[in-house]
Amino acid sequence: MPTESLREALPKRITIVEVAPRDGLQAEERILPTEAKLHLLERLANAGHTVIETTSFVSPAAVPQLADAEELMRRLRPRRGVRYPVLVPNEKGLERALGCGVREIAIFASASESYSRKNLGRPREEAIDDYRKVVRRAKDEGLRVRGYLSMVFADPWDGPTPTGVAVDVGRRLLDLGCDELSLGDTIGVGTAGSVVTLLDGYRAAGVRIDRLGMHFHDTYGQALANALAALLEGITVFDASAGGIGGSPFAKTAGGNLATEDLVWMCGGLGIATGVDVEAVAGTSRWLGEQLGRELPAHVARALGAAKPE
Repeated sequence: MPTESLREALPKRITIVEVAPRDGLQAEERILPTEAKLHLLERLANAGHTVIETTSFVSPAAVPQLADAEELMRRLRPRRGVRYPVLVPNEKGLERALGCGVREIAIFASASESYSRKNLGRPREEAIDDYRKVVRRAKDEGLRVRGYLSMVFADPWDGPTPTGVAVDVGRRLLDLGCDELSLGDTIGVGTAGSVVTLLDGYRAAGVRIDRLGMHFHDTYGQALANALAALLEGITVFDASAGGIGGSPFAKTAGGNLATEDLVWMCGGLGIATGVDVEAVAGTSRWLGEQLGRELPAHVARALGAAKPE
């Protein structure tokens, strides 16, 4: 495809949902203090992010990395024009979040049966049914609700996820009242072809593309290629993580998330606006790596850091 034809087929602007503070930190061995998390949120907002997934109101015993959710939200000084969604796993989590004054939540379901049992502790059908009350209460409180659907391409225990199943479960989350659905390649096995197949399935089921976002992991080095395929299909919402950190504590084969700075760099070359400063995100990633005690996998942060004069 000629360059001009490619650009004509792409959206002019996308929204990046920055997930490092929640999805990223939950998979790290080192637990950051609340003060460092607040500084991370400030740096991400300074970089131009308008949606920052902030924390999760899950059981502290299950995810100790995010045990300070109440303290974090109470100390957070929201930036005008920035949304700070939080993940809630159940009604108890929603109550905790409402007590902190949150205005946007996310719920999390699995397209596969095994991951639902391992991650949520209950069968897929039961989990979806339990979310009915959560979404209804959230909507009654005037909250925006985002749905996450994991394992849309495959599950390490169940194998490949049939497209029809991934579409059916996702539609049910939307029917519960979710404003947006993020489709997650949790173990990073998807390819550009499987992205197109999945989105074709949603179209055929009558779901508008503008209600969908994509959440890629880079286990097999396919995250950017998959993002480009999704862009060409009309997707304009992408989850990404500063430094490429993240994964699932319950699926050890899940590699890191699509790195924010890598996505921003690619979009810049394609003339797609993100509103995010790539240098600022790369600097944040290098700082975050120091806090976590390791070099983070994002390519652009390392490349820009190496290019700086001594």
